[in-house]
Amino acid sequence: MAVRHLVMWTLKDKADAPRFKAELDSCAALVPGMLHFRAAIAEPGCEANVDVLLDSTFADAAALDAYQNHPHHQAVSKLLGTLRQARHVLDYTTEG
Repeated sequence: MAVRHLVMWTLKDKADAPRFKAELDSCAALVPGMLHFRAAIAEPGCEANVDVLLDSTFADAAALDAYQNHPHHQAVSKLLGTLRQARHVLDYTTEG
């Protein structure tokens, strides 16, 4: 079963959204088993309760664990933690 990993952030300063997304984008294709990876920022005129979204899918829980523990992801996560006000996560299994 694949694992969908959704993360949403509210930033301290919305102007940091492009930088935040660029840092997230640097984590794409870090590990085998990453099936989908897309970061997006809220767009003016569109409804949004958060500033940045990560929508990703992993082949299994082991692939997600490898991603979360990858040294590059750890470094990016530490940096992004300084820019965020709030973080919300939802992981769930799916057929693909």
